[in-house]
Amino acid sequence: MDFVTYADQEMLAIDLANQIAGELTAALEHEDRVLMAVPGGTTPGPIFDDLCAADLDWSRVDVMLTDERWVPEDHARSNTRLIRERLLVDRAAAARYIPLYMPGETPEERLADLETNIVPRLPISVLLLGMGADMHTASLFPGADKLAEALDADAPVLMPMRAPGAPEPRITLTARVLDGALSKHIVIFGEDKKAALEQARTLKPIDAPVSAVLAETRVHWAP
Repeated sequence: MDFVTYADQEMLAIDLANQIAGELTAALEHEDRVLMAVPGGTTPGPIFDDLCAADLDWSRVDVMLTDERWVPEDHARSNTRLIRERLLVDRAAAARYIPLYMPGETPEERLADLETNIVPRLPISVLLLGMGADMHTASLFPGADKLAEALDADAPVLMPMRAPGAPEPRITLTARVLDGALSKHIVIFGEDKKAALEQARTLKPIDAPVSAVLAETRVHWAP
């Protein structure tokens, strides 16, 4: 793990957006298409604001979420809304979005259809993740119903997930898919998450899921 400290969150967003753009550009030099996986939530928004204007061949970039709440894309809690409003704009509007939601009562109903769209595009070229103070990443939550299965080395690509305190079911990329990304970045803000990350490094993934993806990962932190 490589830990990078920034003076403030704005500087982090600008620098990380430049790093991701450089990695995508480098990957496009030897691949016809590349896959970028990103989180929802509020943390990555400023990074997306800078990244969407990057001068690269976005028409050859596939973009997907690392995880999604099982709600329609126009729902207030949909992570897809953030992606469409703050990343898939400007130059990045030319990218192709790979959804993690299809209409259906439960994620289990559409799991096979969603995986069919994702599997041919793997591995992930560039991965961006966040981390909660509870040491979850993507929708790999401590105490979630299928966490052990999602952490397994032979896990499928996607896993439905239900966790204590989560109002709706989730769907998430499994740990092996996340950890198999060619370039991995985690973004965290504040002293509480810095402390949580240090704790996660001493724990097993079943207790601190983020620890499953820390090897060869660059962690970006700002106060």
